[in-house]
Amino acid sequence: MKHVLFVCGKNRLRSPTAEQVFADWDGIETASAGLSADADEPLSAELAEWADLIFVMEKAQRGRLTRRFGARLKRARIVCLDIPDRYAFMDPELVGLLRERVTPHLR
Repeated sequence: MKHVLFVCGKNRLRSPTAEQVFADWDGIETASAGLSADADEPLSAELAEWADLIFVMEKAQRGRLTRRFGARLKRARIVCLDIPDRYAFMDPELVGLLRERVTPHLR
């Protein structure tokens, strides 16, 4: 089972959408979290260690992730999706972008 973590700023729109879109895929287990202190589900060290593959939505988030959890990310591959924070939860355009950009990494 591959553990896939989706990370954005506040874990309210993009990363929870991604978690839901890929939750029923065979062979993967999904989770989502945010890097902000006021995130709905703040990223913990334990969750960072759990992940085999981490998707961040923006380049700046990749930097924050590695600065904050660098030592705990030794086995995780980090992929930046370059998806800006302008979509609503489960927005069809966001779902399309996620499917297009995430799917190749899950095969």
